[in-house]
Amino acid sequence: MKKTLILTLVVSAGMGGNVHAQISIPPSLQAPAGEALIASVHAKGVQIYECRAAKDAQGKFEWAFIGPEAELADAQGKRIGTHYAGPVWEALDGSKVAGAVRAKADAPDANAIPWLLLGAKSAGPEGAFSQISSIQRVNTTGGKAPSTTCSAANAGESARVAYTADYHFYGAR
Repeated sequence: MKKTLILTLVVSAGMGGNVHAQISIPPSLQAPAGEALIASVHAKGVQIYECRAAKDAQGKFEWAFIGPEAELADAQGKRIGTHYAGPVWEALDGSKVAGAVRAKADAPDANAIPWLLLGAKSAGPEGAFSQISSIQRVNTTGGKAPSTTCSAANAGESARVAYTADYHFYGAR
């Protein structure tokens, strides 16, 4: 199983590299020097929000981001893992990588969640995602907080907003 997954990611990286070259990545979201593209995956799922009391304004309510829930697929559409709150990306072989936002930029589509550059570190056993040190989130669609009212009347209500994104995984050369 492990060999198949790694091969799939390598094939995906080769194909994803072509896609990556065709989009314009803002300079602030470029992978750090000394890192090379390892894999590109497509995510399809939801961004989860909850209506909560605002932290900074007493008596106000807002949609608070809880986390993503998405399936990850290679360039051929084969499922290779999942993405969930943390944020964490987990490969089918059990290897995981956790990320923290380094930079963000508005998506070209005003109705889409921002593009990101995340620092990453391995958070699981050795495997396909073990050597990832940076992650770009680009080509986003959807996923923004609901435009519906968030108030005391619907506090605690959650919303699952459909989104897609491409994630480019980078590691040391």
